[in-house]
Amino acid sequence: MWDVKKIREDFPILSRQVYGRPLVYLDSAATSQKPRRVIDCESRLYCETNANVHRGVHYLSEQATELFEEARERVCRFIGAASREEIVFTAGATSAVNTVAYSYGELAFRPGDNVVVSEMEHHSNIVPWQLVGGRKGVEIRVLPIDDQGELRVDLLPGLLDERTRLVAVTQASNVLGTMPRLEEVIRLAHEAGAVVLVDGCQGIVHGEVDVQRLGCDFYVFSGHKLYAPNGIGVLYGRRELLDRMPPFLGGGDMVKHVSFAGTTYADLPLKFEAGTSNYIGAICLGEAIAYLESIDRAAAMRYEHELLVRATERLSAIDGVRIYGTSPSKCSIVSFNVEGAHAYDVGMILDKLGIAIRTGAHCADPLMTHFGITGTARASFAFYNTPEEADALAAGVERAARMLR
Repeated sequence: MWDVKKIREDFPILSRQVYGRPLVYLDSAATSQKPRRVIDCESRLYCETNANVHRGVHYLSEQATELFEEARERVCRFIGAASREEIVFTAGATSAVNTVAYSYGELAFRPGDNVVVSEMEHHSNIVPWQLVGGRKGVEIRVLPIDDQGELRVDLLPGLLDERTRLVAVTQASNVLGTMPRLEEVIRLAHEAGAVVLVDGCQGIVHGEVDVQRLGCDFYVFSGHKLYAPNGIGVLYGRRELLDRMPPFLGGGDMVKHVSFAGTTYADLPLKFEAGTSNYIGAICLGEAIAYLESIDRAAAMRYEHELLVRATERLSAIDGVRIYGTSPSKCSIVSFNVEGAHAYDVGMILDKLGIAIRTGAHCADPLMTHFGITGTARASFAFYNTPEEADALAAGVERAARMLR
């Protein structure tokens, strides 16, 4: 059995109160809470090992560099990459997608080409393609969803042709929780000669990832959703692609030699890590991964699914509640609206009860347009939540529904 009481002891913030009530934190899809060992790691680094990496010969710099590169190795193993050179540290998933959009786009996109983007993407996996597409004369094609929130993979062959350069798809929707059939998407894209970028921000949190087995060409995720600090993310890219791609940003540490006659770039992965890296964040990301490797992740995923089922059943029993995203294959995210009530008002009432959820469009305007709404209330569960918190959510929504009607 999953010992959630013991797990919660690892997360200091979960013991606090808000408005005189125990905190019920159901916004982990926006950012997860941090285990004590990650918090202690960050404090220890600033107290004992704070020095810029790669550029110093003194002890602190060498020690920080060693820890930084150990974190890269840990990320490499965690996602099943072939080599550490395929792991690029970024400021987050948004930065990682933009790196691919501008660097690979500069390499591969030509006027008349097209990029296929799923309808359920976060804005960070839509807007960069629009920006680059507009500059390069590239068409953006949309792979739609159905009203269950399932991605219409059956329609993908009709969108692919010899001018398709890239397919951008999420591993798990941050609104619906839907987990598309990625293997089929990747197979179809590759058969058409396109590469595939997977947004793993939610998927890596709620499932194991092996990028080689998956077969994707690029994979991105943010540390702050994976129990690590803010401001750190990862871009995985197949080495043969990263080798060919030009740098996205220029500056220190991404060069071998600079002169006014010309510049030669550093080897992978430093070619894409211009400037002072967020080495503290990267090392703490490694510590967060170490924490995840210390628990039974299979049991954690089963437990999260149980919380999802419990919350969904209880919310569905409330008159006037509509849940968006009813795919049988989804992670522990439930988005809903209360008939006759604005999602923001529902969220405000829940907040006064000590329950933290997310309200709004969740950076997914096209998805909201599909359902004909402006936003939803979203509860997202992690393995540190309890069944009682799922019940508290339903009771709070029921109370909000009565008040707002």
